Amino acid sequence: MDYAKARINMVEQQVRPWDVLDTRVLDVMETLPRERFMPEPYQALAYADSEIPLGHDENTLPPVVIGRLLQAVSPQPTETVLEIGTGSGYVTACLSHLAAQVDSVERIDELRLAARNRLTDLGIENAQLRTASVTPDWTPPRPRYDAIILTGGMTEYDDFLEPYLTLGGRLFVITGDGPIMEAQLIIRTTEDGCRHEELFETRVKPLVGFEPKPAFEF
Repeated sequence: MDYAKARINMVEQQVRPWDVLDTRVLDVMETLPRERFMPEPYQALAYADSEIPLGHDENTLPPVVIGRLLQAVSPQPTETVLEIGTGSGYVTACLSHLAAQVDSVERIDELRLAARNRLTDLGIENAQLRTASVTPDWTPPRPRYDAIILTGGMTEYDDFLEPYLTLGGRLFVITGDGPIMEAQLIIRTTEDGCRHEELFETRVKPLVGFEPKPAFEF
């Protein structure tokens, strides 16, 4: 399979038509070998417009969602980013090319180790991976981040990460339940306030601990 051609097709036929026009994001997605972040049985599907199983009941995000989230958060070369949900490590690698430093947290240690090996093989040294279960009382590794990305959803939005944003910092999260969920960008505008922007509709699996609450039955 010609992976280089598949990458170009992914960008030109999937990502760019979904209103991803940031050239830094497009360049990263066109050059980073996404197939090397997929489990071997699925490498040929690395550039398909779909989720790909990673094991442990976890999946990748589709390329179009990744492109939109990277463009929305727009990590800059001097900035530090927190990613919650390392998964395959592909988004981590994209962030590492756009930002100065990436802290990534993964609940499943086997996935973290596999992602770490992939990043090492590609010579990526500015991403630190940790194993942790993220809950509203969890404390991130650093006191402040310029950008925070959640690769899983929240059924009901919890603002526990907002205090860890720098002024002007951006947080990307997908919220809601049912067939349609809403991608949001949350920007810290003051020490005590944030602005919420609705971006696009999609659907992702909720993060563990942020699933729908069971319906009350009499």
